[in-house]
Amino acid sequence: CSTTTGTFQNLTDADSTKQQERHYYLLSELQALAKDLPSSFQQRLSYNTLGDLALALIDGTVYEIVQGLLDIQHLTEKNLYSQRQKLHCEHQALKQDIARKHKEALLSCKSHNLALLKSNQQAEQEALEIRVREEQRMMDKKIVSEIDQKVTDQQNTLEKAGVPGFYITANPQELTMQMNLLELILKLQQKESQSGFL
Repeated sequence: CSTTTGTFQNLTDADSTKQQERHYYLLSELQALAKDLPSSFQQRLSYNTLGDLALALIDGTVYEIVQGLLDIQHLTEKNLYSQRQKLHCEHQALKQDIARKHKEALLSCKSHNLALLKSNQQAEQEALEIRVREEQRMMDKKIVSEIDQKVTDQQNTLEKAGVPGFYITANPQELTMQMNLLELILKLQQKESQSGFL
């Protein structure tokens, strides 16, 4: 029984050494990659923060989480872009339709009704322009709201995954810091993937 315990202890020590080596490797890679960030953010990235980030990256789970979040973000952006394009096409069709109707009405209009017709058409054209602007404004507001929600979801997910520096915030400086941390994670993931580690 003591031999089994000794073998288990050797395996645990080997795993521990392997994890320690991986931690040092990730930390040195993160330090090297951090040098490419603007100096204002380099100053905020302490050795402890990079060390904690390296620990969070050891088993590769955070890479998978980040990739999943990116995939969701890209799908959301693509969907929102499609919705905005669809609205734009609907507006273009409405404008073409009203222009065609106005042209037909002008061609068949008696001269004594022309001033009234032009006045009505002008009012109709202005009403359409107001409607188009309002619908575009509402769409843009919806897009911003959905993107903000995705950012909050991402912050929440990464915080729950134990990734240092991530928590729910709308502070622009903190958001930029989180974007820089994500950039480090993605660059390191790409490097490891190219080297065949992942």
